[in-house]
Order: sequence, then C-alpha cells, then structure tokens
Amino acid sequence: MNTDQLQKASFGEWKSIAVEVRPSNTKNPNGTLKPFYLTREFTLRPESRFNLVVTNFADPFGKVALARMSITGHIEWCGDHAVVPNTQKVDFSADEEYIVTPLLQGFADVLNQYTKGFNEWKVSEPQSIFKKAFAPFGLTEGNIFKEYDLIYVLNDMMFWGARHVDGRGFDTEENRPTSLQIPMVRK
Repeated sequence: MNTDQLQKASFGEWKSIAVEVRPSNTKNPNGTLKPFYLTREFTLRPESRFNLVVTNFADPFGKVALARMSITGHIEWCGDHAVVPNTQKVDFSADEEYIVTPLLQGFADVLNQYTKGFNEWKVSEPQSIFKKAFAPFGLTEGNIFKEYDLIYVLNDMMFWGARHVDGRGFDTEENRPTSLQIPMVRK
C-alpha cells in the first residue's frame, strides 16, 4: 500500500481486542517498571481528524477501571517507516480536546493531590486538561500533547508502535517506536 491507500484503509472505527499491557514510567519498589493496563477505541476520519478513548485499568483483566481519557485532534502522515513495508510514520496531535474522567475514587484522590487549577476531581466527572499543566501525564501549560508514532494495517487489523520497554513515551522523533504492538480490530 502507498500512503494514500494506507490512509483510506485506516479510516473508520477501531477497538482493542482485549486489555493491553504497556510499561509505565512508574517503578515498583524493586526498580522494575509497573505495568499499565488499557483498552483503546480509535476513530479516524478522512479529514485526518481522530478521536481516541483510552480506558485505564488496575488489573490485567479489565475488572477495575481507573480512568478514561478522550483525545481529539489531527493526524499528520509523515512518510515511510522502516519497521515493516507499508508502515507510515504518523504524528498524533491532541489539538482539539483532551479530557480525563476518573472512574475510581482512589484515582480521583491521586489527581486531587497532584494537580492544581482544576475543580475537585470526582468519579465519573470529566475535566478538560487541554493545554493545561497536568503533572500526572507530564503535560505543561499551553502545550498540546503530541506523539510520534506509526500505523500499519493488515487484514482489518491496525497496528501502532509498541511502547519502549523502559517506559519512554513517543514525545520526540528520536523516541518514535521501532516495533509493532498488539493490533486493534475494526469495530
């Protein structure tokens, strides 16, 4: 597939097959990285607009939901990626909306301790963190969240880049992923 074909194949709604695991940047007392459990729902529209809903869980089976994040913005197609033929580098910019909803009281309590300039965090009450300082996610005032990622589509499965095993984000071109993670399937 060329870039145009991959873009067209990417349009539509996608979802996680099961709860996914990622390395976080938070460490256990023994120095190992804590796992980060989530599901994704992703919609890509022809005008290069996307919506991503990520639900985080406390457990690998998705029984205890911690929070939901909804990100809306634009995707930029940046050319071929060497991980596998027909893979494209993409940049996701949350330049329209970034909303966080605590789904567990303990998570709301953590947000109330470590964030400033927000209403009190309450379970099931969303708040916008768009262009705001939000230390738990490493966001700074006035900046738009952006990730340097990749997309590969095969047989109605969409692959993005696998998280780095050391927990680094995709916050720079140098940190763009170099391998594939578990795919999403068409909704």
